[in-house]
Amino acid sequence: MTPLSIHQQHQMNSIALPHIRNGRTCRCAVSIAMCVSIVVGCSRRSDSQPRADRAGQPVPVTAAVAISRNVPIELRAIGTVRAYASVPVKSRVDGQVAKIAFVQGAHVNQGHLLVQIDPRLFEAARDQAAAILERDKASLENAEIEMRRTDELAGTKAVPASQIDANRAKAATLRATVAADKAALDLASLQLSFCSIYAPISGRVGMRLVDEGAMVRNNDTTLAIINQIRPVYVDFAVPEQSLLDIRRAAKNGPLQVDIALPETGARSVKGELAVINNEVDTSTGTVLLRAVCQNNDEELWPGQFVTVTLRVGALSNATVVPSQAIQASQNGDFVFVVNSDQTVAKRSVRTGALWAGYTVVTEGVSPGESVVTDGHLRLVAGSKVKLIDPVAARAGQGPPSEPVGADAPATDSASQSGVTQNSIPGPNNSSGAGRSKESVPTADQSIPAVKAR
Repeated sequence: MTPLSIHQQHQMNSIALPHIRNGRTCRCAVSIAMCVSIVVGCSRRSDSQPRADRAGQPVPVTAAVAISRNVPIELRAIGTVRAYASVPVKSRVDGQVAKIAFVQGAHVNQGHLLVQIDPRLFEAARDQAAAILERDKASLENAEIEMRRTDELAGTKAVPASQIDANRAKAATLRATVAADKAALDLASLQLSFCSIYAPISGRVGMRLVDEGAMVRNNDTTLAIINQIRPVYVDFAVPEQSLLDIRRAAKNGPLQVDIALPETGARSVKGELAVINNEVDTSTGTVLLRAVCQNNDEELWPGQFVTVTLRVGALSNATVVPSQAIQASQNGDFVFVVNSDQTVAKRSVRTGALWAGYTVVTEGVSPGESVVTDGHLRLVAGSKVKLIDPVAARAGQGPPSEPVGADAPATDSASQSGVTQNSIPGPNNSSGAGRSKESVPTADQSIPAVKAR
């Protein structure tokens, strides 16, 4: 191959270098674009948090006033309804079902005929036992006559002594035979009575498990099951940490229990705590409790899952705030308290019992102070805030033109539109912290029970 001249090499380099330069230029442009996007993103992220503050605009939030009330303490658990008594009906003799005398699912009283077993075989056995008894009675009567005759002749030596002894033994033997015959007759009569199966308890009978004509065996075949549901038991488990409080409260009298079905809403059935189990379940760390309920209307049914509420005490003058005001951090729970100058302060709190969206605050908040319930994400300590109507905020109408001062005292009337005066709802009224113009309970009222944490 002929070597290239210097001029030819220069021409080839002039052709290749623009392509190389263009590739390097593209890579540089991409690197510059990435750097610019990162810088812009960081600047946006840094601008997003204090945007309202830099612009001099307060952060819109909703708030609620902490109140002080007497708060009953309740334990809530999921329980199971149990029959007060459950008896499987079984036959006590072998035989054929001749008659089913109950209606499935109906209420039966104790002593009501349920099932009839074919009695003919047992009637024959009873008659046979009665005949044997009569035969042996006749033999005994004759033996006693013979014994009396020989006894009368015993002093004259006209009858051998051996015959006298034999007659006496024969009479004694027949007396024992007659006694055995009477027992056999009683047994045969008892077996015959077992052919008629009666309800052992009053309750509601379930579905029949055998049909007429079926063969049943002694103490083997279950014919039906009767459950006594007036009254009923409700079993539920609570943490072992609550056992001491429950036992202490039970010393003052029976503890009241509210039992509610999910479909009945706020309506509940009253009952009393009847049994505290004698041991703690080591696998779950809970103790089993049993309540008894009269259940006159039969609202509770065996096997149902219910919500059980057990009152064990009360907190006097407890400070209560909506639960959404409590925020969590690595250093513990905290709230944003609205100051009189429309700024917020981040304050650590210690919480206690819970109930229906409300939390008892044992430390960190005083009654009458306003705490932020919505809008926490844009707040830092010292942020300027503007209290808005939560109803208007949810409807997209924006905040009212005039913010309400956070230092306004809590009153019974909800004349303030900015601070939501949340009341603790009663058993038939569930209110959330996001509703406005809700009345605060008066000083002589007690807040419905809170759930022990």
